[in-house]
Amino acid sequence: MRVPLSWLKDYVDITLPAEELAERLTLGGLEVEAIDRVGEEWSREHIFVGQVVAVRPHPNADRLVLVTVDYGAEAPLEVVTGAPNLRVGDAGRKVVFATVGARLIDPYADTLRYQTLKRSKIRGIPSAGMVCSEKELGLSDEHTGILILPEDAPVGVPLADYLGDVVLDLDLTPNLARCYSIVGVARETAALTTSALHLPESTVGATGEPITGKITIEIADPDLCPRYSAALITGVTIGPSPQWLQRRLLLAGMRPINNIVDITNYVMLEWGQPLHAFDYRRLRPRPAAGAPAGDQPPAIIVRRAHAGESMTTLDGETHTLSDEMLLITDGEGPVAIAGVMGGLESEVTDETTDILLEAANFDNISVRRTAAALHIPSEAAQRFGRGVDRELTLVGLRRAAELVRTLAGGTVAAGIVDVYPQPAEPKVIDFRVAQAERLLGVPLAASEVAAMLTSLGFTCEVLADGADGAPVVVRTQVPSFRLDVAIEADLVEEVARIYGYDRLPVTLMADALPAQHRERDLALEEKVRDVLVGVGLTETITYSLTSLESVAKLTPDRQPPAPEVYLRVTNPLNREQEYLRQTLMNAALETTATNLRFVDRVAIFEIAHIYLPRDGAVPEEPRRLSITLAGPRELRSWLSSAEATSADGVMDFYDLKGIIETLCDRLGIADAVYAPMEHPTYRPGRVAALTVDGRPAGVLGEVHPVVAEGFELAGRVCLAELDLEVLLAAARPVRPYREVSRMPTLNEDLAVVVDEATPSDAVEATIRRAGGALLIDVVLFDVYRGPQIGEGKKSLAYSLTFQAPDRTLTGDEAARQRERIIRTLGDAFGAQIRS
Repeated sequence: MRVPLSWLKDYVDITLPAEELAERLTLGGLEVEAIDRVGEEWSREHIFVGQVVAVRPHPNADRLVLVTVDYGAEAPLEVVTGAPNLRVGDAGRKVVFATVGARLIDPYADTLRYQTLKRSKIRGIPSAGMVCSEKELGLSDEHTGILILPEDAPVGVPLADYLGDVVLDLDLTPNLARCYSIVGVARETAALTTSALHLPESTVGATGEPITGKITIEIADPDLCPRYSAALITGVTIGPSPQWLQRRLLLAGMRPINNIVDITNYVMLEWGQPLHAFDYRRLRPRPAAGAPAGDQPPAIIVRRAHAGESMTTLDGETHTLSDEMLLITDGEGPVAIAGVMGGLESEVTDETTDILLEAANFDNISVRRTAAALHIPSEAAQRFGRGVDRELTLVGLRRAAELVRTLAGGTVAAGIVDVYPQPAEPKVIDFRVAQAERLLGVPLAASEVAAMLTSLGFTCEVLADGADGAPVVVRTQVPSFRLDVAIEADLVEEVARIYGYDRLPVTLMADALPAQHRERDLALEEKVRDVLVGVGLTETITYSLTSLESVAKLTPDRQPPAPEVYLRVTNPLNREQEYLRQTLMNAALETTATNLRFVDRVAIFEIAHIYLPRDGAVPEEPRRLSITLAGPRELRSWLSSAEATSADGVMDFYDLKGIIETLCDRLGIADAVYAPMEHPTYRPGRVAALTVDGRPAGVLGEVHPVVAEGFELAGRVCLAELDLEVLLAAARPVRPYREVSRMPTLNEDLAVVVDEATPSDAVEATIRRAGGALLIDVVLFDVYRGPQIGEGKKSLAYSLTFQAPDRTLTGDEAARQRERIIRTLGDAFGAQIRS
């Protein structure tokens, strides 16, 4: 936001130097990024305000003229120019005159280049200076004619003193929507410098016929357009704006176009209310059955666009619209994209005589999304996208109508059409002075707080003065332009800004710190991270937003889930981030696919929330843990074994299961059971369900080849998604320990034949129960399937370790325990000893 000081001084008394003012504003939250001194490069010895004394033809060139200029010296000088806006007989006009030695911009150079003016002869006539264009002075790119100054410009004054200015370039954060106007910055400046504020009057000399019956306005979607106001002005003359207005627009960074467009831009810069001017004669009425079109007044309808509807904007671009975009239409079709840009069909042209001025208020999210989708970063969209005060529509409209009447002629129709279905209620906040003192660390009086807030436009009333121990409360009504103030803490911030952050003392906290207790779940979650990183995994963080198309790839048939069972965000960034996720699986596979383009091995995990909808309540947000493995067990190096880096050495189900077993062991989880299951994401026969303490805790296995192909993954990929809430609930941070026996151990091997469907976990659990206290370890070391044991059977070979805590165990004792185990397995599973 560029703020010319000469314009700002119209509304606030400023006596501070520009540097000090910039520092005050920056400390108050309005960061001044740069101070631009316009005209600093104009030499006071060579560039002046001049007056044309005479213009006569050049004797040797039809397109050139000889101009005699009085620039305040003892005698005028004659120069040669070809400017088309200076003709024979144009005496008395005020111009910018540069004498020999002046340093000016070369208007014909492709890049910025300065040249020093020298004496010359042009077609045989000496020229001792130059009448300057805007481009030669660096004011704009305009070079078709010279710069004509206002009639009251003082002759002989250095141009730097007359047109020079200081412009503050503000870098405004999104919460400072109120400061996207000169008035908004003036209000802040007055409060921060304790200066008087003088706001411009918003009155209009309306002498025309009543506007009633000349326009109809309908708001079909008041949620996106809470207010729409319009004024009618007839008999205007389109032409260039006066130099003072063009000058202010240029200093503020906008290009002058014509008086009507310039006025709408001027009021937008002044008050922060975007406006638009329609050619009234081009607006069409709404078709009415049985009524001649000529009997109906033009219509304005504010509605959502129809999907696929298109319109051409003022920049000549044709845009295809979606049904989420808001349109301004007349009786037959679109005439503007609400809050973004007007349409070409109702554009104000040189032939326009009657205009309809629009000042409306549009939903900031809708405008921001529309402008982004259509790639139209207009000044209006920038302001509406941050939020505009609803009460500004009439202020801006009256100001613009009066300027049009003054600068473009015409007659303003009596009255304004103001459609405002749901007027906004003012916000009232009870401000506790003691709370501000506690937060800021300085003593404050109620009157002092009220004065600071009043200087910013708030209305304050002191309800209690602290007598008899009652708390001091300042009831504060928030002005309509402060869209960022909602709670008491916002008012404390305002007091801090005006009081001065630099004046706040550096003190220790007065409040006692509460006793600190480590959160069990957070500590355990951090331990999970440490364990997984310790076994060689890398943590990833993915977006919590996903798409139904991505979720659909988790099943071989790629059927997307029903949208209603997912939570959809109101303002998605794109189609890939439209819904809150309910699983980590698809993000894990997408991340794996991305990384495998650059590396051969991926071993990653993620701990994150998923989002499960609940009727009539906020969604559940349980934590999940995903683990993904792909590639060889070891990266190739001179230390690697051939098996680990070969095709057979790719990580598989048992690598994944081993990581989860290690995690459960480190968390102290004793009752973890793995059981076969079916799951559409996984390859049949290579997937297991994890149960912890009898509760489902997740799924692990090898990804189905069709699913892997959908994510552009080749080869074996293993994936687990675990319920972290179940794992942490079952964790035993204090692990049981038993004394290490000094007695020797005895090892026995046992191979039993059981049915193929018998889980090895169930067999192992039975062996441990039957083995009693003397059996201290059981390890499955071989699984065999083959013709020697018969179809539908498998052989499970276990290594059994026996030990007594207080004596040397004999072979007979171990043998008896072994026989007992065999009998128990036979009774439980029909198991037979493999010979």
